[in-house]
Amino acid sequence: MRELAVSESTIRRDLDALEERGAVRRTHGGVLYAGGMPRLAEFDERQPAHWPAKRAIAARAADLIADGETVLLDGGTTTYEVARLLVGRSLQVVTNSLPVANLFASESRTDLVLLGGYVSPRTGVCLGPYANELLGRLHVTTTVLSAAGIAAEGLFNSHLLLAETEQAMLRAAGRVIVVADSSKFGRRSLTLVAPLAEIDVFVSDDALAQPWRDAIAAAGAELLLAAAADGAGDDSSPPRRSRRA
Repeated sequence: MRELAVSESTIRRDLDALEERGAVRRTHGGVLYAGGMPRLAEFDERQPAHWPAKRAIAARAADLIADGETVLLDGGTTTYEVARLLVGRSLQVVTNSLPVANLFASESRTDLVLLGGYVSPRTGVCLGPYANELLGRLHVTTTVLSAAGIAAEGLFNSHLLLAETEQAMLRAAGRVIVVADSSKFGRRSLTLVAPLAEIDVFVSDDALAQPWRDAIAAAGAELLLAAAADGAGDDSSPPRRSRRA
């Protein structure tokens, strides 16, 4: 009030409006930023046209996470959107992403484990042998991964060390969810992370072409599609148990 020379009611109305837009989260006696992307090249260089799809996909994926789960989140942009929707939930969160960890760092209802290792200045994620060693000691209910590309061979990543860390994330998981908008399908990158058959659930948008829907079904994975226009989605296959359980 003193800094802005406005009334308390004005401050409260502004905070209400910011909270409705998802930019902040109010707490007892304070307010926390919960808004846009951190200033990292990984986030800045992505095409804005895909954000409606990414947010719809994130909403669909977040609905798959139950309170009390241990969730491992990687550092992808769509995964970050999932993380934003999990703030305030009663969860154990494991991540190698500094931006994701920052969302939960002051959240009393969430137990946070941040993996160590070399920090990539481009993505803000920890990777390398230290991260992989810690992952080898952990077991999580669900791992949520992004991908640089998805082809018939499986998931691809453009960073060799990150691919190795993501492979360790797969081994630590009881269930693996991949969040990827339809533009990622049909693309290959430097390193193959995992074949399609190692993924339990793919969450994408409803622009995904039918051949890719068929390929995911043939791999034995569940496919959930989100409608980017309104954040709603429709199942392309019935719910199924994790093959890793």
